[in-house]
Amino acid sequence: MLILLIILKILAIVVPLLISVAYFTIAERKLMGSIQRRRGPNVIGFLGLLQPLADGLKLFVKETILPSNSNLKMFLLAPVISFVLSLIGWSVIPMAEKIVISDLNLGVLYLFSVSSLSVYGLIMAGWSSNSKYPFLGSLRSAAQMISYEVSIGFIITNVCLCAGSFNLSNIVLAQTNVWYIVPLLPMFFLFYISMLAETNRHPFDLPEAEAELVSGYNVEYSAMTFALFFLAEYANMLLMCAFSSILFLGGWLPVLNIKLFYFIPGSFWFSFKIILGVIFFILTRAALPRYRYDQLMHIGWKSFLPLSLGYLLFTVGILLGFNWLPN
Repeated sequence: MLILLIILKILAIVVPLLISVAYFTIAERKLMGSIQRRRGPNVIGFLGLLQPLADGLKLFVKETILPSNSNLKMFLLAPVISFVLSLIGWSVIPMAEKIVISDLNLGVLYLFSVSSLSVYGLIMAGWSSNSKYPFLGSLRSAAQMISYEVSIGFIITNVCLCAGSFNLSNIVLAQTNVWYIVPLLPMFFLFYISMLAETNRHPFDLPEAEAELVSGYNVEYSAMTFALFFLAEYANMLLMCAFSSILFLGGWLPVLNIKLFYFIPGSFWFSFKIILGVIFFILTRAALPRYRYDQLMHIGWKSFLPLSLGYLLFTVGILLGFNWLPN
């Protein structure tokens, strides 16, 4: 009975997540179409709303082409690893008060470890393809993700110090009076920009740069193996949006903590804040040109790292000086 309950809990997270990923793609195509003064998908279903299902069916029925010179076991394992890691991170994300699969006391560290492991899926995909472009794309991706994880770590440490906990639910409850976007506004901006680099998204999508690397680490993949990478990328974006809303925007807490809004379920506010993050991802892709790789690394190591470390020391100084450190 317990195992059945756990499976139902997992399905309650995974199924809505996959549906959200599907409609994230059409929201992106529709919004970018509006920005570029075109219609976007509008043929399949009412206003094109069935387009993601048609795309999924197309990828499902296509033939999977396996490169003859590739390491087949690792080639097929890489997309599975990326996809599974993009899902298991959601197990510690609280959708509302007490609505979470596993309310870990070290939830932040758990998410750190999961995001660190996701590098291996991309490295395995690039190396096992036995092709130059995927290998270069995977090396870029690994260097990029590792570089920005350092500054993200310092940014999140600011939040954990203010909340006095690594538990994501406790971090949300610590923002009952004021969201951390107010005292940690510079860190909020740094986190959102680093979020783009961590998920390999525009304008930091150097691992998939079409002009240089054709499609990067997944260039040799097709059909469902490609679809798994695609799902993993978008699931990671939604995870980062959820994580940022917990750290800086009060998670499931109502906007501005107005008592009048408390009758609205916390899951609604949490979803609303995730949608704001999704719109941010789409607008940056539509509006900004791609950075060069040296510029990407310069921003990560020479700008974000000193700023995040300096603000961490400033936060510790303020908390110690006013004796505000949580017990």
